[in-house]
Amino acid sequence: MAKRKQDSSNGESDSDSDDVSFVDVDFDFFDPNPNVDYHALKRLLAQLFQRDADRFDLPALVDLVLAQPTVGTTIKTDGLESDPYALLTVLNMHVHQAHPSVAALAAYFLEKTASDPPFHAALRALFAGNDTHVGLVLCERLVNMPVQTVPPMYRMLSDEIKWALADSEPYAFTHLLFVSRAYHLSPAEEEALANRAPSHKSKKSKKQKPQQPALQAAPADGIYPFHPEDVCIQEHALHALSYPFSSSPEPREADAFGLDVRGRLILVEAGRWEALVAQMGEVYV
Repeated sequence: MAKRKQDSSNGESDSDSDDVSFVDVDFDFFDPNPNVDYHALKRLLAQLFQRDADRFDLPALVDLVLAQPTVGTTIKTDGLESDPYALLTVLNMHVHQAHPSVAALAAYFLEKTASDPPFHAALRALFAGNDTHVGLVLCERLVNMPVQTVPPMYRMLSDEIKWALADSEPYAFTHLLFVSRAYHLSPAEEEALANRAPSHKSKKSKKQKPQQPALQAAPADGIYPFHPEDVCIQEHALHALSYPFSSSPEPREADAFGLDVRGRLILVEAGRWEALVAQMGEVYV
């Protein structure tokens, strides 16, 4: 059943913007559904891990996600039986350390953090500890999903973790490891974007939507988050790293369209979780 409904409009529908088309969409929040969601969640996780997805047993990982249907949220627009457009969930890497997909992910994260010795050492100690429980946060969505749908998912996950703990389920995390995506822009690409003129302006401008607060200046390394909420998460992080995927991208011409996509890992102490969720809700309203 739906957890909560959220209405999203891509703009105003009054006469001040009569030269623009808008679509109203109702987003419904559901528990993961083992009977319906398997293939869509597999596609979302393949999108999350991009070119390196073949290194993991994604079917087994999806089965693990669907085996805990009371923790985690999907977003749909056409009822329970439709495919989810977004997923947020968390897995206990200590409890599932012997699971092949989780073991492969742990080895992959250690491999990717080798270029950041403090991050690598922290992860190695956490994965080896008996009293450390790392929650692997998996969050992915279709590209056109508005970021405003994300804070409700995190609030629901926060509540679900509390309810699971009350039932003595293994969600007492010491740390949280967020997996995400980023992209790199060369100086030439950044300049091209900065100089690009707006392709369309409304003829009337009596009403203006308040602008979202600027969260980040152009990064020195040219690496930007795919998920805007990563900026909030990183503010609470012990360690954060963007890394190239192991599998080489398909070669393309210099002027061809495409992005240099990277992976991203962010490690946060569990004690920062509530502040992180609260900040996300304040920024993306």
